[in-house]
Amino acid sequence: MHPYMERIFATLADRDPIDVLQGTPGRLEHLLERLGATGLERTYAPGKWPARDIYAHLADVELALAFRFRQALVLDRYAPEGFEQDEWARRYARLDPTLALEAFRGMRGWNLALFAGFDLHDWGREVRYPFEGVSTVDDMVRFLAGHDLNHLAQLERIVDAPAASA
Repeated sequence: MHPYMERIFATLADRDPIDVLQGTPGRLEHLLERLGATGLERTYAPGKWPARDIYAHLADVELALAFRFRQALVLDRYAPEGFEQDEWARRYARLDPTLALEAFRGMRGWNLALFAGFDLHDWGREVRYPFEGVSTVDDMVRFLAGHDLNHLAQLERIVDAPAASA
């Protein structure tokens, strides 16, 4: 398994992915309030995305994976096309993080409604990634939950860091 994927799955560990996915919008809203305008421009480490970009990235990933989930349900051995997250991120500075959170919240609710209707066959549908190999829809959901936790931890580090670290 790709090291990044291993790290994201380890971040989720034995937590229930649906519980994580349901709780993320509220946690993001709370962190956005705590960040304020100046906090949105801060990063958790040198050379990393500022908080504003993390919000936009989460909205973009939710959108991209929403499409992948739906394709995986209807195409046998679905092979998702990648996306260039760093290229997408070049435009994040011009985007409103509040709007990103609204988009995220709407798409997350839509995805959770989709997951609630899954049967065992849906959860086990195969997905074939070029580098990670064969996976399942269940793995995709678990990845999304771990991805949430990864970026929530980054935002929490930004919130908890002294303002001088901007």
